[in-house]
Amino acid sequence: MSTKWSADDVLNAFSDPQAVARYTDGPRRYVPGFADLHRMTGVLLAERAPQNARVLVLGAGGGLELTALAQAHPGWTFVGVDPSAEMLRLAARTLGALGTRVELVQGYIEDAPRGPFDAATCLLTLHFLEADARRRTARDVRARLEPGAPFVAAHGSFPQGDDARALWLSRYAAFAIAAGVEPEQASKARVAVDANVSMLSPEEDEAILREAGFKDVSLFFAAFTWRGWLAHA
Repeated sequence: MSTKWSADDVLNAFSDPQAVARYTDGPRRYVPGFADLHRMTGVLLAERAPQNARVLVLGAGGGLELTALAQAHPGWTFVGVDPSAEMLRLAARTLGALGTRVELVQGYIEDAPRGPFDAATCLLTLHFLEADARRRTARDVRARLEPGAPFVAAHGSFPQGDDARALWLSRYAAFAIAAGVEPEQASKARVAVDANVSMLSPEEDEAILREAGFKDVSLFFAAFTWRGWLAHA
């Protein structure tokens, strides 16, 4: 029997008020180049998205990418989707006055408006889904985009052979420690990721985007255990 987290497990983890309160500090310590990932995402979307773009942000809880994109592109409006009500409350607080340009929706991709949207993002989220759920999610995102619209996806993705997996997970923990995380906490995070998170190889992740009908799939971000892709509907 698989020990991977189910969708309910993930939702419960992101519904704990204490965990949510600590969330905004976590990605900066575990994801190399986290702020630059947001900047690059905005640059890539803007290559095709108009100045008054309507942007779908899947996995928007916390509001960090929403805030970065809204600050960089004052003409854009957003629909942010996340299953955790607690994380969406954090997103609203993080956005502050920028929240007037953001509609927050509690749920999954099937709960998002049909669009069509001018662009979409899904950052640090898809690794919580098993492969089949990722395929369905990618197809549903594409169905909500204008033809040719850009989609940026970034999440945990690294080689999955036994030796390679152990090596990259060790690097994941080592980076966190170098970024200020206590060694015991970083070790627990490594064990949790290894046991519970559905990591795929970069080749498998890219194939899922192509199977969903996305074109021009290209890698733009690679930082230890993290990868990011640009694709077009």
